[in-house]
Amino acid sequence: MSNPKTGGQLVVDMLRSFGVEYVFGVVGGQTLAITDAIIDTPGIEVVHTRHENAAAVMMDAYGRLTGKPAACISTTGPGATNLLTGIGGAYRDSSPGFVLTCNNNGENIHKDDAQNADHVELIKPLVKYSRLVAHASSIKQAMEEAYVNALTGNPGPVHLDFARDTIEGEVANPPSVPETHPSRDWVGERPSANPVALARVAERVLAAERPVIWLGNGGNRARASDDVLALADALGIPVVTTFNGIGSVPTTHPRVFGAVSRMGTALSGQVLGDADLVLALGNSLNAVSTGRWKRALPEVIQVDVDPAMIGRYYSEVTQGVVSDLGSFARDLVTAVGDRAEAARQGRAEWLASLSKARTVWWQGSEVRDPDAEGALSPADIVRTLREVAPDDTLLIPDAGNPGVWSFLWEITRPNSYIKPVGFGNMGFALPSAIAASLIDPRRPVLALIGDGSLGMSLGELETLARVGGNVCVVVLNDSSYGNIRQEQELHFNGRTVGVDFGPVDYGMAARAMGVGGEVVTSLSKLRQGVADAFAAGEPVLFDVPIDRDVNAWTFPSFVAPRKG
Repeated sequence: MSNPKTGGQLVVDMLRSFGVEYVFGVVGGQTLAITDAIIDTPGIEVVHTRHENAAAVMMDAYGRLTGKPAACISTTGPGATNLLTGIGGAYRDSSPGFVLTCNNNGENIHKDDAQNADHVELIKPLVKYSRLVAHASSIKQAMEEAYVNALTGNPGPVHLDFARDTIEGEVANPPSVPETHPSRDWVGERPSANPVALARVAERVLAAERPVIWLGNGGNRARASDDVLALADALGIPVVTTFNGIGSVPTTHPRVFGAVSRMGTALSGQVLGDADLVLALGNSLNAVSTGRWKRALPEVIQVDVDPAMIGRYYSEVTQGVVSDLGSFARDLVTAVGDRAEAARQGRAEWLASLSKARTVWWQGSEVRDPDAEGALSPADIVRTLREVAPDDTLLIPDAGNPGVWSFLWEITRPNSYIKPVGFGNMGFALPSAIAASLIDPRRPVLALIGDGSLGMSLGELETLARVGGNVCVVVLNDSSYGNIRQEQELHFNGRTVGVDFGPVDYGMAARAMGVGGEVVTSLSKLRQGVADAFAAGEPVLFDVPIDRDVNAWTFPSFVAPRKG
C-alpha cells in the first residue's frame, strides 16, 4: 500500500517524471499545493515572474529551444487570463508546454466564488488540449494524455485546470509514478515518407529546372538543418525560409537566401519568384508567408508531420507527403541516387546568378560609418551587433520592427534564433532571454527589443537580475510603437495616432532593477559595450535611440524591385 500524498504532490511527481525542470509563474492561494510540493522535489523548481504573461512566454521559449516542455502556473481568474497572450504565442508557433491553472474548490467552480472564471473555455482555443481535473483519481491519466498531446505530431501547449480541493486533498492510495515516464521514449518519433509518394516527388524534383525549398517553422521543430542542407547541396536547390522558419538553417550557408514573409527581403522574394516547383517543408503557407494568400505559387510539394496542414491552402497545386522533414530529406537524396549530379549541374548557372545577387543584397546594408553618433540606423545597429556578438549567440528579436531588422543578422548555426511570429505577441524577448539563461547560463543571449515591447515587460528586468545569465538587452528606442507609426506614415498620409511616448531612460530603469544599463548614442560605444558585456557574462541593457526616419516598410533591402 502506497503512502498518502496530496494531489499537488502527485502533479509535481508527474511533471518530474515527464522531465519538466521549471515551473514559471506567479503564485497565489490556489496554486500553493503544487508550488509548495516543488520545494521538496529535486530536479524541478519554481521561477517566479512579475507577471503571468512572462511566465507563459518563458514556457514557450524553453519549449522552442529544447523541444521539451516546461510549465507555467497561475491562480484563478485574472492570473489565468494574464497567461493567455503568452500561451497563444506558444500555440501559434508550435512550442510544447504545460499550462497549469488552479481553480476554486470543485463544488464552487462556475459559482460566484472569488475570481471565478471558466479557465477551460478561456484557454481552449489557444492550446492543443484543455481539461478540468476535478478528482484526484484523474490526475495521473489527465497529465499523461496532456503530455502525449503536447509532444506528438505538431507540438504545442496543453492545459490542465485543477480544482483546489483536488490538489490540496490527500490521495490515500496514490498511483505509482515512474522516475522516467515511458512515454518519453516514443513521443518524439515522427513518420517517414510513404515510398510511393517519395518516388513521385523524386521524379518531379529531377524534372524541375528551378526548384526551391521553402522551409518553415517545422524545420526548427524537427531540428532538420543538416538533412535539409544536404538535400539542397545534393540537388542544387536554393533554400529560403518563412519568417517563422528563420533559424532553422544558417543564413551563411551558400544555398540559403533569407526569409520570405509579408515584408521579406528583395533577395528571397527573387529566389521564390524564379521557382517552377516549391518544396514547402514544414511550411503551413499561412498568411504571413504568402501575403494573405495573394502570392502566386507554381506546383507545390508540401511535407508536414500533420496531415491536416497539407493542402489547406493552395490545394489545387499541391501534392502532399506526410513525413518528418529530416527523414524526408535523407530519403529523397537516396531515392534520387546518382541522378542528382546531372540535376545539380543543370541548375549551376541559376545558382551562380543567385549567389551574385546575394552578395549585392548584403552590400546594400553595409555600415557606412562605424563611428556614427546620435540617433542611429537600426540597420547599422543590427549589422554592428553581429560583428561583435560571439558566433554562438542566441538572437531573440521581439515582435514588430526588431524582427524585421533581424533579417540583417547572419545566422551561423541552427537553433540560435527565436521570435514570436504566428501570434506576434509583444513582450516576448526579455522573458525568453531569461528562459534561455536558465537552460545555459554561459551562452550569450542578445534580446533585440523595441521600447514598446519593453514597456510591456519592464518588470521582468528584476527577474533577469535575480536569475542572471550572459544576457545583453539592446533597446531600439524610437519613443513609439515604431512599426505601426511607420505604417501610419506610409498609408495614412503621415497622420499618426496612439503611437508616441515621452522620453524614457531605460538604462536608468534597468539599474533601478539590478541590471547594468546605460544609454548609448554611438556605434563605436555600442560595439565596445556589447563586447565587454558578453565577456563579463552578466546581464546588461543598452538603450539605443534610433533614427525614426529609417522606415522598415521602405528600407531598400526589404522591398522587392518592381517588375516593369
